[in-house]
Amino acid sequence: MAQDTALIVGAGAGLSASLARLFAGEGMQVALASRSVEDLGALCQETSARAYPCDAGEPEQVAELFRAVRADVGTPGVVVYNPSFRVRGPLVELDPADVEKSLRISAFGAFLVAQQAVKGMLELGGGTILLTGASAGVKGYPQSAPFAMGKFALRGLAQSMARELQPQNIHVAHVVVDGAIANPNRAGYEPDPANPDSRLDPDAIAQTYLDLHRQQRSAWAWEIELRPWVERF
Repeated sequence: MAQDTALIVGAGAGLSASLARLFAGEGMQVALASRSVEDLGALCQETSARAYPCDAGEPEQVAELFRAVRADVGTPGVVVYNPSFRVRGPLVELDPADVEKSLRISAFGAFLVAQQAVKGMLELGGGTILLTGASAGVKGYPQSAPFAMGKFALRGLAQSMARELQPQNIHVAHVVVDGAIANPNRAGYEPDPANPDSRLDPDAIAQTYLDLHRQQRSAWAWEIELRPWVERF
């Protein structure tokens, strides 16, 4: 890898943990950022990652995160933005504070992280920024307006960044995760023995992220959709 430091923002169990394991296995130095780092101890021990507390929606905390990561493990050449906050309900019953939080985490935080990531990647001469989206960023669902607004904004950010930054050797890709990610420790998301591969395997998603990072720049993808074989379009 030309750039061997990876930063995963919104770290936790599931996809982020799969990404940390895969990146570490590929020889990268891994940094993990989360609003709460107490639960990341085992993952850090397994991957030799370093964990940093950060609320991605706070500009000062994001700037401090990148300062600390640069000082400790190096300027990130791969940055993954994975946080989201989902609130459901009829439009007239939604709490404006919850809606604001959803937009701040899903979209504004992505802008803050991307802005800091790009500053470092321009110095490196290139890099990869991967943004975790959802089908809600392509089509809005009933009683899910805040999540749709945040994910639509994230998709727009990714498309604009790709057009601006890819000529500067910074690969920006938006990954639409269309379906439930398997999690044996979360009720309702356990793998179904009767329908193998009916839930998205987080390790398989992580492999796609790595493949995007390794794409040759004559054929970069700015967006890719991932869905299990049972998911309807």
